[in-house]
Amino acid sequence: MSFNFLQYASSGLSAQALGQLADSDIKSPQQASPLLSILQRALLLAVMIGLVLLIAKPWLIDFGLKALSANPASGVAAKTYLDVRFWGVIAELMNFAFIGWFAGQGKTRYMLYQQGFIAVLNIILTLFFVYGMQLDIVGVALGTTIAFWSGVVLALWLSRQHLKLTWAALFKVDPQHFTKDKMLRLFSLNKDIFIRTLILTLSFAWITRLSAQSGDLVLAANAILLQVLSISAFALDGVAVSAETLSGQAAGRRDWPRFRLIVKRTGVVSYALAIVLSTIWWLAMPTYLQLMTNIEEVFALTKAYQGYAVLLPLVGVGAYWLDGIFFGLTAGHVIRNAALILAAMFFPLSWLLYQQWDMTGIWLSVWALLLLRLFILSGFLYHAHKTGSYEKLRPV
Repeated sequence: MSFNFLQYASSGLSAQALGQLADSDIKSPQQASPLLSILQRALLLAVMIGLVLLIAKPWLIDFGLKALSANPASGVAAKTYLDVRFWGVIAELMNFAFIGWFAGQGKTRYMLYQQGFIAVLNIILTLFFVYGMQLDIVGVALGTTIAFWSGVVLALWLSRQHLKLTWAALFKVDPQHFTKDKMLRLFSLNKDIFIRTLILTLSFAWITRLSAQSGDLVLAANAILLQVLSISAFALDGVAVSAETLSGQAAGRRDWPRFRLIVKRTGVVSYALAIVLSTIWWLAMPTYLQLMTNIEEVFALTKAYQGYAVLLPLVGVGAYWLDGIFFGLTAGHVIRNAALILAAMFFPLSWLLYQQWDMTGIWLSVWALLLLRLFILSGFLYHAHKTGSYEKLRPV
């Protein structure tokens, strides 16, 4: 997940490239060329990173499990799972690139086809390998790995259909789009987003570590409750993707009045959706908890802390919304600086909260992580608005 900058960079760059076109409909190979090159560069980078991760697999798994304080039994199970799952890492990174590329052009239907196909195939294969072939946890990992590789094949076909190209043309590289300057900008943008994503990943890993330090009961309860944020994110990301696409296209045209309008409207829609989601979780939480665990101690603990989870959509929506705005601008330096400020504030604050209130402190840390992201990014956006310096947010 630390490498999902491939999604956000592809989204912002493709949105701006589309915004610069006179017509949003691709009618010729000449119009398709800049968009195709963005996808090709992202996929190339995904393969390169994936190969490095595969080579480093043994060390990464051992380090990760030690860092998360896994007990011996869960550590062995996790290692078994990851040994198989890592063989799909290149496909998962390519998946990020495709999602971002489709999103930046507003091709959300293609995203649905790709992600829906991966999800359904994953379920079918996992059930087959676990219950049909009796492969247990290996079957879970194998089903996911095969599903992601199959998703890459489908995404390539969808890309070819979208650009109206032959298979040969899809893989043909245009040297003018792989110049030193273009590659350096891509690496610079990806570096900045990588720093941001790594900090967020470490932040949530830190929350997991705090839960693990409090014992398996707290770890299990928090894992169930934090799924509320993961599930809600699928809805909140829908608006964030729209904000990303529309703000990127406005930035590509240098249409800043339209950009301000997009910020306002997507903000209103985001918070309206968050209210709906929190209401749904409030009504559905008793049923959700019963479906997620039949262990009485875990159920009792999740029920005691369910209020924190119910409010997660409202607490976190601002961070998702503004992430979309800044990714659309490809404002890598702002995204990086905001993440560094976040890290300097979050980790010491989280430790103090945990020391003072234990599990309650963990949940206050989750809220703090989401709210700090909102406040920091809001500060950057407000400063650009007051000084009229939106142009400085977007690299040339």
